[in-house]
Amino acid sequence: MRYLSALFLLIVIIFWSSCRKDFESGPSIGNLEFSVDTLFLDTVFTNISSSTYSFRVYNRTNDDFTIPTIALERGESSNYRLNVDGIPGKSFEDIQVLAKDSIFIFVETTTDITSQTNDLEFLYTDRIIFDAGGSPQDVDLVTLVKDAIFLFPSRDAMTGEVETLLLGVDNENNEIRIEGFFLDNDQLNFTNEKPYVIYGYAAVPSGETLVIDPGARIHFHANSGLIVANNATLQVNGELSTDPERMENEVIFEGDRLEPGFSDIPGQWGTIWLTAGSTGHTINHATIKNATAGILMDSNDGGPDPTLTITNTQIYNSSNVGLLARTANILGENVVINNAGQVALNCSLGGTYNFNHCTFTNYSSIGTGFRQLPSVLIDNNLQISDTEVVVADLLAANFTNCIIYGNQDLELLFSRVDGTAFNYNFQNSLIRFNDFNDRFVDDPLYDFDNTSLFENIIFNEDPDFKAPFDNMLNIGDNSAANGRASTPTSGTDILGTTRNPAAPDIGAYESTVFEDGN
Repeated sequence: MRYLSALFLLIVIIFWSSCRKDFESGPSIGNLEFSVDTLFLDTVFTNISSSTYSFRVYNRTNDDFTIPTIALERGESSNYRLNVDGIPGKSFEDIQVLAKDSIFIFVETTTDITSQTNDLEFLYTDRIIFDAGGSPQDVDLVTLVKDAIFLFPSRDAMTGEVETLLLGVDNENNEIRIEGFFLDNDQLNFTNEKPYVIYGYAAVPSGETLVIDPGARIHFHANSGLIVANNATLQVNGELSTDPERMENEVIFEGDRLEPGFSDIPGQWGTIWLTAGSTGHTINHATIKNATAGILMDSNDGGPDPTLTITNTQIYNSSNVGLLARTANILGENVVINNAGQVALNCSLGGTYNFNHCTFTNYSSIGTGFRQLPSVLIDNNLQISDTEVVVADLLAANFTNCIIYGNQDLELLFSRVDGTAFNYNFQNSLIRFNDFNDRFVDDPLYDFDNTSLFENIIFNEDPDFKAPFDNMLNIGDNSAANGRASTPTSGTDILGTTRNPAAPDIGAYESTVFEDGN
């Protein structure tokens, strides 16, 4: 009898459940609650889809109920797209919400600014209306849409193939190509009138110069970047800004995702590639952020003048290397590089390098483990196969009044293959080099008592950075770099602050008193 009673009870439960009708729950009567009143979808470029945003709709009551209607106020003409409890669309009926439960609503948008306004920016809005009958409630939707100039490879109308650039051939003589295109003559001046959005690699043709005006904004899609061809030139003509937040005169290179969640994500785009034979480059007052390699530079042009003069420039959040230069000729002043997955600065395969008042650091948390490489790596060799190593003369690697630091013990390393020149010199610099295990104590490359190599060096003292993990490399009044640079020094720091001619500070920044008093 016990088993028969249990069986009877089970049958009753199954019968009751099968007879229960979800649609019999009553309608909501204006008693919905929302996780947001207004959903901001942040900023997007015209005709580029936003990220997916979401909010929750709560039933705080003790009863199941049904929301009679959920719909965009603009209806089918709305540029917003919804997904309600797993169902895509722009209007919905009889959406059930169980007692003490909630549902998710996901929102995206793609908006053509030219169909809305002639302005460069446009605030696109709509509302999601709930219970459109007797007890309406709503959540506002807001998106700032920016107009832009879009540059991209052409596509063959017949085959659908996308335009590519020839990079060379591999060991088996097969062509190496990358999706990209050459800029036309009327595209060789990037202005500050509209942002630029680049798909694929935009290439500066041989013999031409790409001029980028103060305040220009250049955005790259994933796997995109800038290539400067043989005998071509890049001129980035940024200027000092008066507003440190807006940086109105700075030239900024970054990805094309404008949402705040992407503001510091490394590896969103490729690189600025100054190829072998390109020459006469100047970069001033630029910010290069969130690339795979901020700048990749191959070979100098054989002349006595720098192939790249880079000043008042910041390179942040590179997934691999901030500045990778192979056999290059670089003159740099007031340069800041921080947070790279491997190396902030790699002076590789020889070359000529002269840096003054620069800050090269690495506080990167990219990846899951500790970095294997330092902030600054200097070498005269490149291994191209298991059996072949290419070497070149390191004619000069001069670091004066520089900070080389980070969150590891050894932030400066050399890699030398004998048989070629290997010339370097460090003066009046602050360097982190804690050789706790005496790995380099007998290595002549690290003979810190040799004043022809190292002079007036400060080791392992606190630079007192403001917030290095957040790319704020300003130094405070307690910095070991204060007043320790070589004199006389003239000019300004990266922010335009006049340097103290009698006692200038080491690094790209003159010291300041931080707002928190530190």
